[in-house]
Amino acid sequence: MYYLATLVGREDEGVQPGTAEFDAEVAKYAAFDERAGDAVAGGAALFPSAAAMHVRRDGGRTLVTDGPFAEQAEVIGGFYVFEADDLDAVIELARQLPAAADGAVEVRPMVMWSPHETPRADWWLALLWEKPEAVIAPGSPEWDAGMAEHERFGAKYAAAIRGGGPLQPPSSATTLRVRDGELLLTDGPFVEFAEVVDGLYLFAAANRAEAAEIAAAIPLGEHGRTEVRQIVDLGD
Repeated sequence: MYYLATLVGREDEGVQPGTAEFDAEVAKYAAFDERAGDAVAGGAALFPSAAAMHVRRDGGRTLVTDGPFAEQAEVIGGFYVFEADDLDAVIELARQLPAAADGAVEVRPMVMWSPHETPRADWWLALLWEKPEAVIAPGSPEWDAGMAEHERFGAKYAAAIRGGGPLQPPSSATTLRVRDGELLLTDGPFVEFAEVVDGLYLFAAANRAEAAEIAAAIPLGEHGRTEVRQIVDLGD
């Protein structure tokens, strides 16, 4: 089974791509990757939320705004996808992530996952946010109708899409922190977020305008939004 692990915390202005502090953080995650081995089925680091885009629907209009989401003090700085037999195995992996010691890691099983290659500089992440009460359960008629919309989107933008997948309901999430060596577990999603991530896409785009165009075509619930973040190229 695949599990999404989102790395949550406050953004430190001193830890920016291209700085020594950022390189030190990357080294910590590289060491984790070596330990985790084949259990890592995906993941990426993200540019700061100041450069994010947010897509919403307002009636028949599509609204795209720039910058961080003002209602969130903490942000998602990156993600992993783990392949593991059960939740206990994923928790054992996630507790080793640096983010668990200075922030939090939310772990949630995925309905499905399309693996991706090594992320590149022209890749973008689209996080699909939804109100918890508006999340549609897999297997329902509403779910099937929504999946049909996503299949049409996937067919239209197949050349750009690099991976992604939907998540199980937020009630299946576990949030973990490590403080002074002690593992702290909380059932449910990261409580400081008023919304929950309902799925994600990875896609390639030549520039910001093209990324916004693709993100604006992703199906959304009536009250949902898409957060678009550029991926940091960590290639050699």
